[in-house]
Amino acid sequence: MTRILVLANQKGGVGKTTTVFNLGVALAGQGRRVLLVDIDPQASLTALMGFDPYKIERSSYSLLMFDGMGLARALKTPRANLALVPGSIDLATAAVKLVQERHPLTRLRDALRQSRMLFDTVLLDTPPGLNVLTVAGFLAADSVVIPAQCDHLAMLGVRAIQDMVARVCDGLGNADLSLCGVLATFFDPQAIYAQKTLDELRALVPVLETVIPYDVHIADAPHQGKPVLDYAPDSPGAAAYRKLAEEVGGWDA
Repeated sequence: MTRILVLANQKGGVGKTTTVFNLGVALAGQGRRVLLVDIDPQASLTALMGFDPYKIERSSYSLLMFDGMGLARALKTPRANLALVPGSIDLATAAVKLVQERHPLTRLRDALRQSRMLFDTVLLDTPPGLNVLTVAGFLAADSVVIPAQCDHLAMLGVRAIQDMVARVCDGLGNADLSLCGVLATFFDPQAIYAQKTLDELRALVPVLETVIPYDVHIADAPHQGKPVLDYAPDSPGAAAYRKLAEEVGGWDA
């Protein structure tokens, strides 16, 4: 059964796009058919996958804005078992147009129905904050993962996403949306505040077993145009993303 996961956090800089990128590569490496969908106007995921957001003709913008836009027309296939619906610079205006012109927010969901016949896992990369693009992602998804840096502001972003999940379930049209949990990122076991924050999160909300450590290789890998699993396969960061892929894959076992 295909699972559509949306990764979201009100805060930026929590490792959301990096996680979509590396988790997607790790899942594909385990033989799963994976689709990544970039609905962030920054289109950083698209750039990480090797595509220029300024030169994309058919993107997630098309799926959000036009009825009957076939998923296959927007797909890129950069590596085995891994496909991408890229973002583009047009997404910068999509949030405004979706509201001003009263476009339905369910077009992305309708387009991704086709993915259930083609892919095992779909990962949606959303913009920071809680705008209509994030809502469209929530309406299209089965489950939510909240990447959160273990700092003193972590709970604020988590609570905002919890509230959004509740609203989407209660009245916005996706009663089956579930919260899988928080994914701790940039975790430094030597930092007392980091462990304290992680313990506090675990006491209040579901938290994934996998923890993504602070690892300079994760930050360095994109500069080489690679996921950390290719750039430094023996690094703690690569090991963590492989473990995360096993955990996520196990949800459908």
